[in-house]
Amino acid sequence: MCLLLGVLAGQAQVQSTSTLVGAWSGQLDAGLAKLTLVLHLQQIDGEVVTTLDSPDQGAKGIPCFTEYLSDDSVAVKVESINAAFRGRLDDGKLVGIFSQNGVSLPLELTPGVAVMNRPQHPQPPYPYQTEEVVFHNHADSATLAGTLTYPVGYNPKSKKRPMVVLLISGSGQQNRDEELMEHKPFLVIADYLARQGIAALRYDDRATGASVGGDVKNATTMDFMRDAAAGIDFLRGLKKFSKVGVLGHSEGGAIAFMLSGKGQTDFIVTLAAPGVQGDTLLAAQTNRILELYGGIPMMTTDAYRQQQTIKQSPWLRWFIDYDPSDDIRKTRCPVFALNGDRDCQVISSLNLTAIRQLLPASKKNVVKEYPSLNHLFQHSNSGLVNEYREIEETISPEVLSDIAEWLKGLPF
Repeated sequence: MCLLLGVLAGQAQVQSTSTLVGAWSGQLDAGLAKLTLVLHLQQIDGEVVTTLDSPDQGAKGIPCFTEYLSDDSVAVKVESINAAFRGRLDDGKLVGIFSQNGVSLPLELTPGVAVMNRPQHPQPPYPYQTEEVVFHNHADSATLAGTLTYPVGYNPKSKKRPMVVLLISGSGQQNRDEELMEHKPFLVIADYLARQGIAALRYDDRATGASVGGDVKNATTMDFMRDAAAGIDFLRGLKKFSKVGVLGHSEGGAIAFMLSGKGQTDFIVTLAAPGVQGDTLLAAQTNRILELYGGIPMMTTDAYRQQQTIKQSPWLRWFIDYDPSDDIRKTRCPVFALNGDRDCQVISSLNLTAIRQLLPASKKNVVKEYPSLNHLFQHSNSGLVNEYREIEETISPEVLSDIAEWLKGLPF
């Protein structure tokens, strides 16, 4: 191919500076999916350092090895994902080839990074008070930092105290806004609740953002549950609130049921919470994604358990064995369980059905499936992960309204 750039006997040819320094972005057309890629060339300490982002997959700052760099050409390897890009400047664009695992595709990169429109993200000044707080999970030596959002019109001297919701994020280390794909769902939720008279505490996951300490490499959902339990204890200790509950998304929904099963919550809201054992959930997730990509859904729980990634991940080893049934059955506080019918990560027809069957009968409980919503509760076409970033909506307004109305209707 004429665009492939020569490298002498494996020796890198790299200028210490280049007119190509900056960010370059474009879309890789992989047939069934289009993925945005961003190549960053940064001048650091007298040399050019390259990294790659795949924002549609939530991946940022992937280290690259620069094989060749001049004022009009670049060649980089991304060894961690067995990929490479080689391109040459042509009419203001980097025109080249992206290759991965033996597959080569054309890729054009243009200068700059597209700014995604996020109309639901609140902008200051806010009509409510916020406070930066820290609380401690002493058992795991973790200090969690977060933002406590008070309701509009909050008066600490008033005898009427508001309820408060602890927001618990999904799997993976995320900041207090549960930021992913350039969306900030927990910021949007906390803002909406504050305007509806409800307080909220959102926090950075352990060893993330301003939170420090706590093992991450070997941590399981049980460890993250103890972080959340410390948040509940902190909120109760403030004596500013009438009732303390949690809102958990995905893995955070599992934690919500774990805490409520132990009687530690006054109410819970679960967004796409697991209702079946982990291996069953993940096998169903794999099959749904295969199906959406036009493949044959063949994954079984036994086959899923044999994957090498299971052996390498303490979190996965624990999660595939976790069955939430007992925690759901033991839940006595009011529950609002939500899921979207286009969620391809926590399949609604499987998990929400199980939650509905397992929950003790109560007029206070609501189990609701939303049409066209994905795992992030956005209105979507397919529900696939690669849509998350392209969708402007952060979370369905109907979901926000339903959560607030359900909370305000609780008999506290």
